[in-house]
Amino acid sequence: MAARTRLLTAVVAVLTCLAVMPAAANAEPAADGRHWVGSWMAAPTDALNGADANLMPILNIADQTFRVIVTPHKGGDQVKVRLTNAARPIPLDVGAATAAIAGSGASLKSATVPLTFRGKRSVTIPAGGDVLSDPVALEVKAWQRLAVSVNVRGLAAFVTQHMNGNATSYYSVPGSGDRTASRNTGDFPLSTTVVPIVNRVDVRTAAPTPAVVTLGDSITDGYVSSNYIVVPQARGVVDRNARYPDFLQRRLDAAGANRSVVNAGISGNRVIADGFVPMFGDAATRRLRRDVLEVPGVKDVIILEGINDLGVPIGANADQVIAGYKFIITRLKARGIRVHIATILPAADALFDGYTAPLANPTRQVINRWIRTQKLTYSVFDFDKAVRDPRNPNILAPKYSGPDRLHPSPAGYRKMAETVDLTKLS
Repeated sequence: MAARTRLLTAVVAVLTCLAVMPAAANAEPAADGRHWVGSWMAAPTDALNGADANLMPILNIADQTFRVIVTPHKGGDQVKVRLTNAARPIPLDVGAATAAIAGSGASLKSATVPLTFRGKRSVTIPAGGDVLSDPVALEVKAWQRLAVSVNVRGLAAFVTQHMNGNATSYYSVPGSGDRTASRNTGDFPLSTTVVPIVNRVDVRTAAPTPAVVTLGDSITDGYVSSNYIVVPQARGVVDRNARYPDFLQRRLDAAGANRSVVNAGISGNRVIADGFVPMFGDAATRRLRRDVLEVPGVKDVIILEGINDLGVPIGANADQVIAGYKFIITRLKARGIRVHIATILPAADALFDGYTAPLANPTRQVINRWIRTQKLTYSVFDFDKAVRDPRNPNILAPKYSGPDRLHPSPAGYRKMAETVDLTKLS
C-alpha cells in the first residue's frame, strides 16, 4: 500500500509539472471590439465510421459531401468553423465547405456562404490536424439550426467523427462530388447521427461572452438508450437538444446570463485511460488542450467523468481516478479557468460495463465523498444526490432513469441542469 501511495504521489507530481506547460491561447477580441466564443462543439472520437448509435451503417467511401446539422447555443453576426482530421492517419482533402441556415432535414433556409481557409476555398488537413475557417458574415441566432456542408475529394473513408451526435446529419452518395452549395435535398439521401469532420462553431458577439465547457462522458453527451442492453440509442431523443448542457443553456438564457455552454462530452470516455474502444476517445487528461483550452472564451469547466473508469472494464481504483481529477483541475486552474466538479451518478442495477460488480459501487462512493469534501474546485454540483432513488441511493430514480439504468432520461438530464447553482457561473 505504501509503495502504491508513493507511486501515485510521484505521478501526480509529474502531471502537475506538465499542467503548467503552455497551451494554445483563447481567441482575442476582434479588431472592431467584438468577441469570439465557442457556440457548439462535437469533440473528435475516432475514424472507424462503421455505424452510428442507431446501428445504421455509414457509407462514406470517396468524393462526396457531408451536410452536418448543428445547433449553436449562442448567436452572432459572423461564424468560424473548425474542421478536424484528428483521428485519421492520412491527410483529408477538403474541396469546398459552406455554411447556411438550415431548414428541416437537409434543406436550407438561406443561401450558402462559402468557407475559406487562409483565403482559399479548398484545404488539405494533415493527419492528426485541424483547421479553422476564416470568419464569414452569417447572422446566426441561438438555437437556430446551422448547416455546415463539407466536400471530401478523393478518399472519404475513415473521416474523423464524433460518434454520438444525438442529431441527424446528411450526406451524398459516394462519387457525387461537390454538393456544398446545393439546396436540393435529393442530393443528400443518406443520414447519420454521427458528426463527421465538423468539430466546432464559433460566433462573433458584440459583448464578451464567457463559455462554460462541460467535460464528460456519455451522460454529458446526452445518450439515452432504447433498452436495457444500452444499444441502440432511443430515437425519440435525437434532434431534441435534450442533453444536460442543453438544459443548462436554457436555464442560463432564462436567467439573462450571457454564457455559452459548450459540450465536450464523449460517450464511453474515461478520466485516466483512453477509451476501451477507439470510439470512446482519448482520456480526459489527454484531451484538455483540444476540447477545453482551445475553446474561445472558456471561463468555466464542469467535470462529470469517472463512471467508465470503474466499469469499462473494471480496474481503476479511487486513488487513480482522483489523481486524474487533480491533474485536470491543476492544469485548468493554471490557465485561470474556474473548475467545477460533479458527483458520479449511481448505476448499481445497470446490466453492462460491470457496474453490478461488487467493487464498482463502493469505489464510486469513495470518489464521491472526495468530490464533496475536496477544496480544489470552485464548486461541487451533486448530480448523484439529485437523480438517485431516495429508497436506494445506489440506483437512479425511476423518473430520471433511461431504460438501461445507466443513462438518465431527458427528465434526468433536465434535473441535473437544475442542480447547477447558476451563481457559481456568474
